[in-house]
Amino acid sequence: MKTVKIGSLDKPISKMGLGAWAIGGGSAWGGDKDKATSIAAIQAAPSLGVNLIDTAPGYNFGNSECIIGEALKGMNREDVAITTKFGVVWDREGSLFNKVNGRQLYWNLSKESILDEVDKSLERLGVDYIDIYMSHWQSVEPFFTPIEETMDVLNELKAQGKIRAIGAANVTPEQVEEYLKWGSLDIVQAKYSVLDRGIEETLLPICKEHGVALQAYSPLEMGLLSGALPRDYKPVGAQIPKKWFQPENMPRVFDFLDELKPLTEKYDCAIADICMAWILAQDEKVLLLSGSTTTDHLSKNVKCTQIEMSAEDVALIREMAEALDK
Repeated sequence: MKTVKIGSLDKPISKMGLGAWAIGGGSAWGGDKDKATSIAAIQAAPSLGVNLIDTAPGYNFGNSECIIGEALKGMNREDVAITTKFGVVWDREGSLFNKVNGRQLYWNLSKESILDEVDKSLERLGVDYIDIYMSHWQSVEPFFTPIEETMDVLNELKAQGKIRAIGAANVTPEQVEEYLKWGSLDIVQAKYSVLDRGIEETLLPICKEHGVALQAYSPLEMGLLSGALPRDYKPVGAQIPKKWFQPENMPRVFDFLDELKPLTEKYDCAIADICMAWILAQDEKVLLLSGSTTTDHLSKNVKCTQIEMSAEDVALIREMAEALDK
């Protein structure tokens, strides 16, 4: 497994991490999963070379963190790095986010909220430190907190040993610059796939400039790039409003995937592996998350980290993807 150095963490981080968005279950997170199966996948991750587990309190109201905490009881804590997040809350007011199953979620990045959140996350995870502590979304009015104030508390938590590295998800280049003014920003998370390359014009360049790692989430476009969906697939849930799931676009995406098949033969891999390997080929400090919920799924996805894609094939895939936008 290829790895990346993240900030001052004492362990290199695998280029592919296990994203626990779905593991927590709940209707808004893909439905309930078998907990024993999820725990088995988490515990198998290090043996597959995957040493980063990514979660958040906002994944089914803390349940994802709790399941990871159960899994960690049967593991060597030093074998994994844990990313969890802050800023999405349901037990205190903040700027309105969205409502899930009748429960209102809020954005709140105040010092008081972060100090409360970090202790609750540590308790749910059953650990005494968090490897990477990441802002989940950025502060907005009317409960706006300047990044300087958020970084003050993060630097304090780092000095106390409760967290070891700082991350930020869903940020603009300007926000990255602001984080860096007040301390060390070690990793950024952003949506990035071969079909959604918007960050290449803005966020990725500034991360490269400052040596900040960039971790892609949703690299398979909610399963559309998995190669597993039939041509008559009907979008469900959060897929329905998305651009590439629209009736006029899905057939074109399936044609694109068919055009990738010669590359799957060349690299002896699946369509999903080609799409994820393309992301990893963009820069040595680009990582991605796999939303695997079973050991078998995770072991298959690891293949993408082993592909040495040629520069010519990277350029070819880009050219094919850009043709979809015309």
